[in-house]
Amino acid sequence: MNTYTNAAKAYKIRRTTAVAVTYLFLAFWAVIVLFPFYWMILTSVKSYSAYNSEYIPKFFTLSPTLKNYADAFTAVPLGKYLLNTLIFTVITTAVMLAVIIPAAFAFARLDFKGKNAVFLIFLSMMMIPGELVIITNFVTITNLNLRNSFPGLILPSVMSVFYIYLLKENFEQIPDSLYYAAKVDGTSDFKYLLRVVIPISKPTLITIVILKVIECWNSYVWPRLITDNPGYYLVSNGIQEIRENGFGRENIPAMMAAVVVISVPLIVLFFMFRKKIMAGVSRGGIKG
Repeated sequence: MNTYTNAAKAYKIRRTTAVAVTYLFLAFWAVIVLFPFYWMILTSVKSYSAYNSEYIPKFFTLSPTLKNYADAFTAVPLGKYLLNTLIFTVITTAVMLAVIIPAAFAFARLDFKGKNAVFLIFLSMMMIPGELVIITNFVTITNLNLRNSFPGLILPSVMSVFYIYLLKENFEQIPDSLYYAAKVDGTSDFKYLLRVVIPISKPTLITIVILKVIECWNSYVWPRLITDNPGYYLVSNGIQEIRENGFGRENIPAMMAAVVVISVPLIVLFFMFRKKIMAGVSRGGIKG
């Protein structure tokens, strides 16, 4: 009896120690990951003079100020950049869904000649370096006279092979019996897609929408390449404009305030839908 009790106590001690070490490691890693965000926010509430007077960086401030946030909207048209990004994000995401949902459904459910070969070609497109695609898109958009326009910004971003693949894997998990039952009832493929497939695949679709929103919000290379008119700048390009023509290279606190303003929508979006993101990715990646 004593031997069993001692063994149980030893197991409990080992388990408690393992849990404590795990949480200690996670806490340490969280500090490393979150420190840049803390430093960004801290710098944004420091005055220009206080920041420049710090020969040794301080990890706190006793006199926070919001003046930098007011400057972020007055030195450059940051509000206009946010509106442009919102328009770009909403339209791009909506058009992308209209493209990838039927494509994924066709690969997952419909039978047509050469389906596997076409899908293999689609997957092979993921191996093409993004730089080559950007060059091709730039030439095409320029030849169509769509530079410095929302169509020029949006069109190259409305298709994603990865999202088609993710949706296809998700659609294939839906039992065939539902499809055959719908066919017996005289339901068309389009109605079956709208009334059965999309509602069942809602977690994955929400995940795709959120990831696409983040991708559009952080887009930098393509908007910077295709637009040289500040009227079409997105927030990511606006940061460069702020640095060059707004605050100057030395006003770091004001720059950080602008970055905080731009980052807040994505941070809020992630925390609101983080569980759905994890559920959608796991659902799309597990088949059976």
